[in-house]
Amino acid sequence: MALGLSNMNMLNILIIVLIAAWVIYRVYQYAMRKKYANIITEEEFTQGMRKAQVIDLREKNDFDRGHIMGARNVPLTVLKQRYVEIRSDLPVYLYDQGMMLSTRASKLLGKKGYSDISILKSGYARWTGKTKTKKY
Repeated sequence: MALGLSNMNMLNILIIVLIAAWVIYRVYQYAMRKKYANIITEEEFTQGMRKAQVIDLREKNDFDRGHIMGARNVPLTVLKQRYVEIRSDLPVYLYDQGMMLSTRASKLLGKKGYSDISILKSGYARWTGKTKTKKY
């Protein structure tokens, strides 16, 4: 009898490790959202967006295909350089396709001293409000 693990046992261990890593990552993302931002519904987002800075974190080509009316495009990829364009004395409403980029952006902004940060719960993917698209 061989002392090593069979290929099937190794595969099962690998799958368990990957699932555990995914769960840990999701818990970490949740903790970061809770620490730095409020998660708000589309209704809450719509009600407060006139008094807030609405930031679309997606890349420019996605923004141009369609974005929430009144949003400004500051892609996450350049947020470290451009965060100074966002006022820290006003509420900041973040959104992306889901919530992953918004979570990362809220952490970055929170560490820079921003305190009134909200994330659109459903992301742009489920947005039913007014949108604007760029005409070509």
